[in-house]
Amino acid sequence: MIKLFILTGLVVFFAMNMGASGVAPSFAALYGGKLIKKKKIIILFSIFVVLGAIILGRNVSLTLGKNLLPKEFLNLNTVLVIVFSATLSLFLANILRIPQSTSQVTVGAITGAGLYFRHFYFKTLFFKIIPMWIILPILAYILTFLLYRIIYPPRHANLYIYEKLFAHEKKLKITAILVSCYVAFAIGSNNVANAVGPLSGAGIIGIIPGLIMISPIFGLGAGLMGKGPLDTAGKEIVPLGVFSSTIVSFVTATLLIFASLLGIPQSLVQLNMCSIFAVSSLKNGHKSTLDLHITQKTFIVWAITPVFSMVTSYLFLAIINRFSNL
Repeated sequence: MIKLFILTGLVVFFAMNMGASGVAPSFAALYGGKLIKKKKIIILFSIFVVLGAIILGRNVSLTLGKNLLPKEFLNLNTVLVIVFSATLSLFLANILRIPQSTSQVTVGAITGAGLYFRHFYFKTLFFKIIPMWIILPILAYILTFLLYRIIYPPRHANLYIYEKLFAHEKKLKITAILVSCYVAFAIGSNNVANAVGPLSGAGIIGIIPGLIMISPIFGLGAGLMGKGPLDTAGKEIVPLGVFSSTIVSFVTATLLIFASLLGIPQSLVQLNMCSIFAVSSLKNGHKSTLDLHITQKTFIVWAITPVFSMVTSYLFLAIINRFSNL
């Protein structure tokens, strides 16, 4: 009973941290452009995360609950360690004000458990998940770069586009908000499963009830802990206008929903940041973007936290099983 109580607290804290990290790729572009207030961001984010989880969250939950670690090793102790390791890794990233992949720290924690038990479906990781982790962020960068290059820099060939944008500025702002909601929906379709998957795999809760119960907590985390990641993604890399924010949001959300349909736990944060890097590269040049302190810090945190989550999971399972055998 005590372990279940602790697990419940960890799941709530994990979901709150995911909400804090996820609100940045959803609304940072609009927030950075001062097009919408934080209070409205939290409300819209909460609603669409819940909708995305209920409608499309099942496939990724199945992957994390059944297709990485054999079900016989997913018990209360294992899930407790997985959620703790992922939560700690994500919390550290939020303290550093770097939007981090909830999917990657969760997969890292499950991998650590698999390495400890010496039973793990490496085929799923190496031939299904990791290739998409590489391909989709690159696609996010390329697609955003190509789309944004149509209007930037301003030149004689694209002046007619600017005329149309200025003529329909109000409609463009509404479109940008709708696309940001689309991003929040994509987060619900993929990231809520990071908490639900291990719980459902261990038989603690069903997938649909888990998605319904846990997804609203994302909004709570966004409201209480989301300002730092919002500032980082929306202001510190490159200021985003209405049109550029719409491109960034549409590209990243579409790629994430594609991953959700395939059952791939994918990082929207990385898709979004790579998309923003593409805008920055066009405005400031590739070298200037890579030389930014926040860019370098982001890549370092992205590389470290999944490994940290994996090692933490492995070590805590070793400690728990060592003491339980005494």
